[in-house]
Amino acid sequence: MSLRVTFLGTSGAIPTTDRNPSSIFLRRSGEAFLFDVGEGTQRQMMRFGTGFDVDAVFLTHAHGDHVLGLPGLIQTWGFNGRSEPLVIYTPEGTRTSVVELIHAIGHEPDFPVSVEEVSPGSTIRDREEYTIRTIAVDHDAPAVGYALVEADRKGRFDRERAEELGVPAGPLFSRLHEGESVELEDGTVVDPDQVVGPSRPGRTVVYTGDTRPTHTVESAAEDADLLIHDATFADDEAGRARETRHSTAREAARLASNAGVKQLVLTHVSPRYAGNTGLLLREARDAFDGEIVLAEDGRTIEVPYPESA
Repeated sequence: MSLRVTFLGTSGAIPTTDRNPSSIFLRRSGEAFLFDVGEGTQRQMMRFGTGFDVDAVFLTHAHGDHVLGLPGLIQTWGFNGRSEPLVIYTPEGTRTSVVELIHAIGHEPDFPVSVEEVSPGSTIRDREEYTIRTIAVDHDAPAVGYALVEADRKGRFDRERAEELGVPAGPLFSRLHEGESVELEDGTVVDPDQVVGPSRPGRTVVYTGDTRPTHTVESAAEDADLLIHDATFADDEAGRARETRHSTAREAARLASNAGVKQLVLTHVSPRYAGNTGLLLREARDAFDGEIVLAEDGRTIEVPYPESA
């Protein structure tokens, strides 16, 4: 099952000629989500071919560079005949601001739009195959991060062993794989643990939004397949990072290393590094031996299942 992340906006605070403000599109099988909706997000969706079939929007906080794309996107959905409801999740204390933003030009959405406040440490989407949870972060505004965590998958079915035990190919294979014991024609009972291996882990994707490095993020990102972390500054602006409640690339990488993350993506890059983003990568690589990517607008990452799966 495909799990794909496309970066629509990767700049910090203001856009540049190469980077839009923050927005991430995530598609998992038939569902699609937006995490943050910076100015110009809808054009980026067209430019990079993500599609517009978004099921829900997840806002990390209500600073302009993370939300100003909402009114235009909602209006475009209306022009395109959308009728499906949209839910927007936003941190506690920001619902009123988000609702006012949606109606800022007196436009009433042509389809149902609900805005729900979420608190850190909550499960806000609980599906059989995955959950989406909020993470406590540390920013200079009410803010949360998000973690999409897939459930464990069934173990591998050992067809050869099943046939050795006399199980005929067909419906009995499926019943065993579903965890049901089966009785053969000769009265022999075959149990699932005889032909089905241990459960296999799903995938975890964590997005911090804007934040200082925190233990809550580190805990949520433990063994994550993909961590998308604020990396606004290089070491030369470490003091500024502390003042504005952002992270340096090195701090993001150190957290990823402590959490055992498989792949780290650095995003929310300050425009001051527009001509020298390699500095962020070099400093991050000093602190993390795993795979590191510096996010760029339009880049798509396919998240594979863990190798042991």
